[in-house]
Amino acid sequence: MGASMALSAGQRARAMLARMREIEGAEATRRPAGRPSGSRTLVLDLVRTRAPISRVELADLTGLTQAAISHAVRALLDDGLLQETGLREWTGGKPRVMLTLDPLARCSVGVQLGADWVVVVVTDARGAVITRTRVRGARRERPDDVVAAIAVHIDVLLRAAGIDRDRVVGVGLAVPGTIDLDAGVILVSRTLERWQAYPVRSALSTAVGLPVIMDNDATAAAVGEYWSGRTSRAAAHCTLYMSAGIGAGIVVDGTIYRGASANTGPLGHLHLHRQGRDPGPTLEDQAAPRAVARRAREALAAGGRSIVRLSAADDPFVDFGAVATAAVQGDPLCAALVEESAEYLADAAVMLANILDVDSIVLAGPSFSTAGSLYVAVIERRLRAEFHAAERHGVEVTLSAHVADASALGAAALVLQEGQAPRRHAARR
Repeated sequence: MGASMALSAGQRARAMLARMREIEGAEATRRPAGRPSGSRTLVLDLVRTRAPISRVELADLTGLTQAAISHAVRALLDDGLLQETGLREWTGGKPRVMLTLDPLARCSVGVQLGADWVVVVVTDARGAVITRTRVRGARRERPDDVVAAIAVHIDVLLRAAGIDRDRVVGVGLAVPGTIDLDAGVILVSRTLERWQAYPVRSALSTAVGLPVIMDNDATAAAVGEYWSGRTSRAAAHCTLYMSAGIGAGIVVDGTIYRGASANTGPLGHLHLHRQGRDPGPTLEDQAAPRAVARRAREALAAGGRSIVRLSAADDPFVDFGAVATAAVQGDPLCAALVEESAEYLADAAVMLANILDVDSIVLAGPSFSTAGSLYVAVIERRLRAEFHAAERHGVEVTLSAHVADASALGAAALVLQEGQAPRRHAARR
């Protein structure tokens, strides 16, 4: 992003504080005991992303008075969320005591529910992974059986890591499809049809004995990218998430854009190539793993030559992984299939980038775990040629640091965020 468009750290912090003060006024009467206030939330977020940091630096970044900073820091120290490092910053006068987050003061669990994979992670207060597990997806099993298995995985992970349950804030659950956050259910999902109308949030909470927060998988992945600090300096960010389906999570000035019902970014349902009155295939029909796997089988059946070996069970996710691996190894047929998928995805990426004027795009999700770099190259090329605001700033396109487990990590971050900051709609907790 060009320097002329970038906000300073102080400007971003003060804008964040202003938003928090607005929220604080509306939420103060219903905030549960122990939830940090707006100033404490801001201080905690800055310490998390910039530690070690002094009280003086916090005051400079936030615009809060030294007294307000001291009060917020003392409360966070008493809660065990912050700790003084013992390091001192010498500035010619009295040495400044440096602050940092106590990473093990709080832990959270993130669950990524998908047709291709189910991922469970345990993270510390910074969002760093303590332990994780990944098993085959939930598309064929009964929801009750999957929930019971997830509860067992969570228990095993916590025991193996030596984490007491009283340190676990809760469980974050990332799911695909159209969701009802108030009811905690998946309303419509093309990839997990058996889960439609199933009370997944309450069922998981009962099974694990912990509070559960649910959100869309792409939104969760975007939260995780922001929480990690990788996209915190972006003015407008989009996480393109591809698992069995395709979605987008949007963050503007550090705030997740949720729309009217928390169902933003269903890219897979877009009809980008209308043919007369026929809406044509959707983006998922053209670019998602099932589409790539189908075209691979058709190409081989037509006599195409390739090193790829597809599954005997006609499993589209196993087949897509095989095609992606062969593409990275330079197989011409598979490379062409992946590039075709990437071009379709780039259509959506360019559209989103132009509508939202983004300066950051991250690719996340299990389907990018092998050939993600090929998708990045195509989307970068298309944005260089077609991005409307290119004269003002560029768009950074990267792979998620935890590409396959991005929404699980984001779900865990949602829990940590919920414990530190009020949300605009209490019913969505």
